[in-house]
Amino acid sequence: MREYFKFVLYAVVASHLSLAIAGAYEDFFRAVGSDDERSVHTLLKRGFDPNSLDEKGQTALILAIRGGSFRVARELVAHPAQKVDTPNHAGETALMIAALRGERDWVDQLLARGAQVDRPGWSPLHYAATGPQTQLVELMLARGAPIEARSPNGTTPLMMAARYGAEGSALLLLARGADPRARNDQGLDAAAFARLGGREALASRLEAAAR
Repeated sequence: MREYFKFVLYAVVASHLSLAIAGAYEDFFRAVGSDDERSVHTLLKRGFDPNSLDEKGQTALILAIRGGSFRVARELVAHPAQKVDTPNHAGETALMIAALRGERDWVDQLLARGAQVDRPGWSPLHYAATGPQTQLVELMLARGAPIEARSPNGTTPLMMAARYGAEGSALLLLARGADPRARNDQGLDAAAFARLGGREALASRLEAAAR
């Protein structure tokens, strides 16, 4: 009988603990979305893992930077247990998202925390080249990002800049030695990417550089 009561007690405790963890999980990501740094601070102080993924496979830090919850982002970056390179379900890091959005301040903060600019597959330089800020492309290169980084389908940062990013980013990459003759797995070079983006003048410059 005593063993039975022990079993029941353990089951009740485990049930309450499970509910508490689930509640903390929901509270945490709700607080991230509403930029409620006080609640995030409290939950982190109680031991909640800042590197947890939400139900869609996103990290809190990525959600905060992407969603403009910058007070929460500061809380997360400052936390000693925060792993700034924890990827989301798509393999993206907080540095990649900050670079894509042109958030120079957050790029600087993440680099100061040790965020890596050299990653296999899609890299921070790809994302910076896709974004609006040429200065972030220059910063990634200065930090040692490989200029010919290849995505899983062979796309280079120059190709991404040619179609999606600032034209200055494409020209900067070209000036720094990016190969305009490189082709991805679909056989497309940077000039072809530029034409897909309706950038005929840039496409012509890239074709001329490839001769």
